[in-house]
Amino acid sequence: MFRNGLMLRSRCESCKLDYTFIDTGDGPAVFAILILGFVVLGLALFVEFRYEPPVWVHVLLWGVLTPLFAFVLLRFLKATLIALIWTNKAEEGRLAKD
Repeated sequence: MFRNGLMLRSRCESCKLDYTFIDTGDGPAVFAILILGFVVLGLALFVEFRYEPPVWVHVLLWGVLTPLFAFVLLRFLKATLIALIWTNKAEEGRLAKD
């Protein structure tokens, strides 16, 4: 499904599904920000109050782990949103003609 990290392929290699209909927008990024903010802040506070490390340990630890968590979480959320779009046959909203 993905090539080069978070970029989508043009089509599925096994079933030949064309991915041009997919537009995930900013949805996965918004959820990733909210989830990562909660998890990383909670872990940082836990580490701070439990072990009381110097500031450079926090910078090194969370400066490395946060982008890794973000990458993995964004791939998961983007794939999930694509599956939901496909399953529900979601498309752009339109006003009904009477």
